[in-house]
Amino acid sequence: MQFAYDLLSNRILISAFFGWLCAQLLKTIIYVLVNKNFNPERLMGDGGMPSSHSATVMALVTACCIYYGASSFEFAISGVMALIVMHDAMGVRRETGIQAKVINNMMDWFQELDSDIPVEEKLKEFVGHTPLQVLFGAILGIIVGFIVCNVI
Repeated sequence: MQFAYDLLSNRILISAFFGWLCAQLLKTIIYVLVNKNFNPERLMGDGGMPSSHSATVMALVTACCIYYGASSFEFAISGVMALIVMHDAMGVRRETGIQAKVINNMMDWFQELDSDIPVEEKLKEFVGHTPLQVLFGAILGIIVGFIVCNVI
């Protein structure tokens, strides 16, 4: 019972969770406004504006800085992890999404040429993030981390 209480009262963990939750909700709202339709996959999916990965790790970094200070090992570890996660979101994961889009287009073209080609499930195209999506996710994470640790 003490473990559950400790887990649910951990402001650093709560900051990270709310960073992710806020980003996913905003991502879904932005998707609906831009595309004029609701896609439930956006609630849990990767890619899109803002980056939930960036919001999560920056909320974590912000909370660690507030509770332990900028000279702490907790801040250092979370900061390095945040840099790796955000770099990966803009790099490898973004390239994966671009490649998926090209492959999906090729499969559509092959299907038009020969209808006997088996139809494969389309690859996920929302995988990575643009630098702007990562930046806004990071800003959102900082704001959420600050609010959870200082206001709530």
